[in-house]
Amino acid sequence: MTYVLGITGGIASGKSTVIHYLESFHIPIVDGDVIARKIVEKGQPALEEIKTVFGADIVDKAGNLRRKELAAIIFGDKSKRKELDELLEPFLRQAIVTELMNHKQQAVPLVVVDLPLLFEAKYEHLMDGVAVVFVNQQQQRERLMKRDQLSFEAASQRINSQMPLEEKCLLADFIFDNSHSQYETEQQVAQWLEEHHFKKKSHG
Repeated sequence: MTYVLGITGGIASGKSTVIHYLESFHIPIVDGDVIARKIVEKGQPALEEIKTVFGADIVDKAGNLRRKELAAIIFGDKSKRKELDELLEPFLRQAIVTELMNHKQQAVPLVVVDLPLLFEAKYEHLMDGVAVVFVNQQQQRERLMKRDQLSFEAASQRINSQMPLEEKCLLADFIFDNSHSQYETEQQVAQWLEEHHFKKKSHG
């Protein structure tokens, strides 16, 4: 039996810290962001759908998506962004399910699904358990300002556009508190692996 652990969080909450630590034990990761990029590559059915909805100009002469042009359209218009999300959702879900099935067929003991919008897009039923990587909002804002060189207002705006981390924690099965050092966060993940009897392979 393969155990599927969904990992989510908020912007700058430190989800990548947890994912990189799990990767160091050779645990397979299904990365939602990577899949989202793959499904709009040249020749993919999702890209054809985007062309139909947003016009042929959204693709360059070589047949690749003009990402900047698409970003300009959707960030300037919430209804367009919603339209794009709804268009891509079935392709994304199908690709994630396919990757999960591949890992299950290989009978790996644990597979991790890295999905920022896990709860918002209602993926929790595909998981055996969901962990939220948590920091308080002040830390989240400070880290985001530092990481992306944003003003207080700009960082707050990005955080407020997401489901609050406190709300995600109420829906989660497990919480990895990333409020302290990276070592302490990693220890929580190591403890979770131990408690669930997933033997950790050595690093490297």
